[in-house]
Amino acid sequence: MTAVHGANPLRDAADRRLPRIAGPSGLVIFGVTGDLSRKKLMPAVYDLANRGLLPPGFSLIGFARRDWEDEDFAEVVHDAVKQHSRTPFREEVWQQLIQGMRFVQGNFDDDAAFEQLKSTIQELDKAQGTGGNFAFYLSVPPKFFPQVVQQLKKHELADAPEGSWRRAVIEKPFGHDLKSAKDLNAIVHEVFAPDQVFRIDHYLGKETVQNILALRFANQMFEPIWNRSYVDHVQITMAEDIGIGGRAGYYDGIGAARDVIQNHLLQLMALTAMEEPASFDANALVAEKAKVLGAVRLPKDLSKDTVRGQYSAGWQGGEKAVGYLQEEGIDPKSKTDTYAAIKLGVDNRRWAGVPFYLRTGKRLGRRVTEIAVVFQRAPHSPFDHTATEELGQNAIVIRVQPDEGITVRFGSKVPGTSMEIRDVSMDFAYGESFTESSPEAYERLILDVLLGDANLFPRTEEVELSWNILDPIEQHWDENGTPAQYPAGTWGPVEADEMLARDGRSWRRP
Repeated sequence: MTAVHGANPLRDAADRRLPRIAGPSGLVIFGVTGDLSRKKLMPAVYDLANRGLLPPGFSLIGFARRDWEDEDFAEVVHDAVKQHSRTPFREEVWQQLIQGMRFVQGNFDDDAAFEQLKSTIQELDKAQGTGGNFAFYLSVPPKFFPQVVQQLKKHELADAPEGSWRRAVIEKPFGHDLKSAKDLNAIVHEVFAPDQVFRIDHYLGKETVQNILALRFANQMFEPIWNRSYVDHVQITMAEDIGIGGRAGYYDGIGAARDVIQNHLLQLMALTAMEEPASFDANALVAEKAKVLGAVRLPKDLSKDTVRGQYSAGWQGGEKAVGYLQEEGIDPKSKTDTYAAIKLGVDNRRWAGVPFYLRTGKRLGRRVTEIAVVFQRAPHSPFDHTATEELGQNAIVIRVQPDEGITVRFGSKVPGTSMEIRDVSMDFAYGESFTESSPEAYERLILDVLLGDANLFPRTEEVELSWNILDPIEQHWDENGTPAQYPAGTWGPVEADEMLARDGRSWRRP
């Protein structure tokens, strides 16, 4: 079956039944012993193979310090697949996949290990027919990005043979502020051209996030009201009910805003607010998202319209939870935010005057990510006040996780002889409307890397525009006091509720 590169299923009906199948290729994972690789990357590779979307000779190389043989690595992948894969385990798929698995032992400063990696790639080109096409996945802490990239250059691994390709896949965070992001981009682009670099924001691989584009631009009923004339405000929430777990070393000093708002939430905001692109190819999508991020306006008073918080001891799911400052490995004087809420505007004709409220936090009431477009109230002129006193505002809520779908909230008459109107909801759920379960985000993103399809990957410009938005907020927080406290299991500090109350609004309770 012919692979369809860059096909657009929303616009080209003739291609809808043709799956996009990767050509001859392989994947090298640096940091293959980490949680991300074990829980997400290796299971995603198996799921792609199980769905017939990888070539028969696909190869997977692990690079790490462990003293492993190829067989040890294969056993680790096997256990990860058995425990975390989305699709059923099939022995025939596994036997085919295992033929292309190799392991290279070494540190990131080990020249001999990178020479061994080079030899392994050459061996797989001959044995598996990978054609010199390899993607290098940097599943490592950001401090190692420059070293790994420079080693790839030094040992000529970034240079593709004639007619082949080499690509670099980089996990977030892309720097910790604008300057570090620019420095990182400069280092990476010394070795890889911009179209060879794929920055992973796994939220963009979720079906429900991609469905924002379908909802807006494939349906005539929504786009005419998707503007300042009808929309009152937009709330974008990513809430987690867990604490930092064992991530103290990474999380402390980074915080919720840098970890989530700079990438995930600003990307969701850009997709929600952008104009219709000329097409769904990467350049057109990036152009429209960049226009939104470039038009973002910070509030005049950052003390009133931004809030950072830190969870204190409380109750979560019937169990007592310690506060952030009592977590193992955390400095008792840490000012790192575990909750962040900000109000932003977009200075363009479509959104002038419409506030976008973004919030994220750990140890909140429940795990949920959603985008709520809340509409202005109707004048209710034919109705008595008592008829509509229980009626809220119409809203379209895009549920990104965990119950993927869309809810439309509107007013309906209560059965009976009097005219009484209350809120009701119409609900679309992915799990009920489609027979096939949604692929994991990493399945889509890894396949897109192998295909060279950059639609769902933030470009340099987007990364730097996002830091340009967040840096002044972080600087303000650093210069002004300590985070507000909120008990674990609640929905954040009271200061965040007060922030919306001053605007005559309130946060949704998902």
